[in-house]
This record gives sequence, C-alpha cells and structure tokens, in this order.
Amino acid sequence: MNDFIAKYQDQLNGTLSGFDRLVFSGTLWKDRLTGMKGYLWAHSLAAKDFGEHAEQISKRVKEASLATVLDANRPVQYLNSGKDDKQQIALRIAAQDSIVEGPICALTAVELCRSYAIKRNPKTQRPELAIAPRKCLFLYHYLMHPVFGFMSVRLQTWFPFPVHIYLNGREWLARNMDQAGIDYRRHDNCFTWIDNVERAQTLMNEQRTSNWAQLFDPIVEKIHPLLFSEMCVNYPMKYFWTCQDSEWATDLMFRNSDQLRRLVPSLLHLGVVSLSSPDVLRFMGKKVTQRGNAASGLRLPLSTDLKIRPNGARIKHRLGPNSLKLYDKAYDERGAVLRAELTITQAKYFQVYRQTNDPDSVLAWRPMRQSTADMHHRAIVSQNAVNRYYCALAAVDDSSTLEELIALVEHRVRWKGQSVRAIHPFDPDDYALLKAINHGEFNISGFRNRDLQSLLYSTSPNSKADQRKRSAATSRKLRLLRAHSLIRKRSRSHRYNLTHKGRLIVNAILLAHRLTTSQINAIAA
Repeated sequence: MNDFIAKYQDQLNGTLSGFDRLVFSGTLWKDRLTGMKGYLWAHSLAAKDFGEHAEQISKRVKEASLATVLDANRPVQYLNSGKDDKQQIALRIAAQDSIVEGPICALTAVELCRSYAIKRNPKTQRPELAIAPRKCLFLYHYLMHPVFGFMSVRLQTWFPFPVHIYLNGREWLARNMDQAGIDYRRHDNCFTWIDNVERAQTLMNEQRTSNWAQLFDPIVEKIHPLLFSEMCVNYPMKYFWTCQDSEWATDLMFRNSDQLRRLVPSLLHLGVVSLSSPDVLRFMGKKVTQRGNAASGLRLPLSTDLKIRPNGARIKHRLGPNSLKLYDKAYDERGAVLRAELTITQAKYFQVYRQTNDPDSVLAWRPMRQSTADMHHRAIVSQNAVNRYYCALAAVDDSSTLEELIALVEHRVRWKGQSVRAIHPFDPDDYALLKAINHGEFNISGFRNRDLQSLLYSTSPNSKADQRKRSAATSRKLRLLRAHSLIRKRSRSHRYNLTHKGRLIVNAILLAHRLTTSQINAIAA
C-alpha cells in the first residue's frame, strides 16, 4: 500500500490497478523486405510481377474480410473524412442494435501506409522491391468479443497486411465480473463502486500473464481469413505481436464525491508547483545525478502541463514518448474516481531484469522489449511508477498550515534518553538534508547512509579517514531525523523510509522554498 492510499484509506470504496487502453501491433515479418522477397520466391513470382499480384490479393483480402460482417447482416460504412470518430460511430450502432456479442460493423477508409514499390536498381538496371509510402484501404472491424468486450481490429488491405488490435483492460474486466457475478457501477472505462474489490483485482491481475498470441490469432483468422486459407500454403506466416501503446492506471474510488472535488485542486497545484524535473525522472524509474539530470546520459525532452477539461482537470508529466498523468473522473452518487496513469509508447526507455531472447542467457538489467513477452514486466514497471507518484502526492495539504507543520520539528526533543536539537527547515544545511531524503527513488527501496552521502557531498572523500568522518556525520543526521519521527528504520536492514509525518512536513517545506511571491499572492487571493 502506498502512502497516499494509506492516508485516505478510510475515505475509499477501494482501489483498482491494471491495464486500461491497449494497442497491439501484429506484423508478419520483422524484416519486411526479406519477408516479401521470400513470399514472392515461394509463389514463383518475380519483382516485376509484384504489382499485378498485389492488386489481385488486396481485392480478395478486402472481400474475404468484409464477408464475415456482411454474413452477420452488420453494416459496412465508408468514411470520407479522417475526422470522423470511428469508435463513437461503432458504439452508437451497437447501442441502437443492442449488440451484446459478435460483429458490430466495419468502417473503411483510405489512409497512408507503408508498403512496397518496384524501383530500378541504378547499378544493375533491374527492377527490385523497395519499401515505399502509398495510400490504401483500411478496414476497421468493431465487435463485441466474448472475452474482451467492445474492441476493434484495423487491417491494412495491402502488403504486408499489418494488423492493429485495440482493446481496454477495464472493458475486459467488466466481462469477467459479469461472469463472476460481481456487481459494480461503471462509467465508461472506470468503476466508481465494485461489490467485491479484492476479487475484481484478482481478475484484473490475470490479464498480466495472458497468452496474447493465443488470444489474438483466432480473432485475426476471422478478420483476415485469406492469409490462413491461401497465402500461407506455400509460405508459412504468422503474426508477431508487440504492444504499441499501453496505459496502466491505479483508480482510487472515493466514497464521497465532494471529498475528491475538494482534494483535486490541491493535488494539481502540488503536481505543478512542487514536483520538479528530477522528481518526474525518479517516478519513471530513472537514476538522477546530483545536478538533477538523468544518469547514463539519457537525453529526452521532459515537460509538465495542466489541462482543464469539461469533465475535470488533469496534470501530465512527459518524458520523451512516455507520460504519467493524474486526473479525476466519473462522479456519481456511489462515489468518484481519482486516477494516476502511466502511458508507455517506447518500452526501451525502461530497464527490467530479464533474459535475452536466448533461453540460456543470464538474467540482467536490460531495456524492456516492445513485444508481448515483456507484458508482465510492463505491468510491474507501470505499477511502481504510479506508486512513486502517489507517494509524492501524499504530501498534499490536509488542512495543517505550514507554520503548524514546521513547529513540529523546530524544537528540541528527547530520544533514547538524550536531548536532540531542533531542525531548522530554512537553514541551508537542514534544508539540503530534507531535500535529500525526499528523492523519488527512495519511495520504494528506501535509503542508506551512503545514499545520503552522495547527495550531501559534491566531491569524493580524500581518504579513508575522510570517508569515516562523513559516514559518522551522516549517521548523526539520520539520528536527528529519527528523533523527530521524520524517518523510520526498516527492520533487519540498514535502510530508512520517510514516515507519513515526515513526507507531509518535508514536501510542505520544499514547496514553500519553490513558491514565488506571485504564486503566494495568487494562493492568498
């Protein structure tokens, strides 16, 4: 349980963590040129024959794919504009026709794609295959799947026929809860109330270890039947699945909607004003140098923005192509939902402890793979990031004034029979200490004496004697923090963690240091 959940536990109907929006990409060949050349060779076709063959196959792929929709008497609609909201069109049709299982409709549109072209080799003057952009027809199949619920499949009707599958983990969970007889109150892709939250979380956890290829292959066989019935006969092909985009969300279901409405402005203010770039790096699992930069030379654009929407507000922290955000949604008489969500588009920027594709390789920290083989790792990385974020937000103002919080540490205390000095938050040395123990990477693993040394001293020790001197000085600082109940020692460990009191006081002090005069005046107004 993270600090934020612990703080508001008595106000929650429950918490739910798991995948939200998921986009999977299926490709026939990792190397598109090599794969296509092999296909042509297997069908005794030369490069000059590609154009005519592709035209015929593309036409038949379209007919075979749409036949399943037409046979079910479901509509096929061509869209002239890319601005049309395909999902809303499908949802409207599903509601009008009361579709609970099976095809809903197929929407078609001409869009840009990556395919092939025949170009003349400048050296040999012979025609050869090359990757090239073009336009082709895309088929969007919408269906009510017995496992996933409402979902869609996007098929490119031109070689190499990539497939995209769009589904939602909460939609999937709703189907599971229906089958398990669990009552719930649902709003779009979230739940304000669940009768049995523990059982629902167990069902959602099962998604993490799914056999994705086993789930997707039967769907693709219906959407792209020509591939399996004809195109694979002389040249066996199978889709390789990767997760193109994932959203992992931890929903806090507040029992009282008014309580969340009062809390959200303070959370957004804390996120914009108090959380710095190094904090965001730590939330994303990055090591940070003493200067506040990402270690290992990682260079990605980092930004934070606040957006006010008709149905609420959200704050988003971006690190390159990946992002972490917080927003409120789904207010009703049963409760309201606060959601922290990590979106992963490029998995390689996260490190996970895994083997290579070779089963005999040793375990080591390696970049996370985009393939579905690392979906379990993706879930762990996402949950850790969300937990670190929530822990930082636990310092949100809970009606205590800054003066009241500082007063808790600005006096001498007795600890283990000895008098211990006061902490002075606006003294440079004490402020540096409080800032050091608030580093984001310490939220999960805690910190040690030597971790604080690396933050409090800008240079390496000159000698072993100097090293011992620094260690002793840091031990005295740890004793000071423990005496004021700002940190606690982990049992059977040399690591320490911030207490709830410590996190509240430290974050309030750090926030006060960062506020400008204009910001203070705006708050006072």
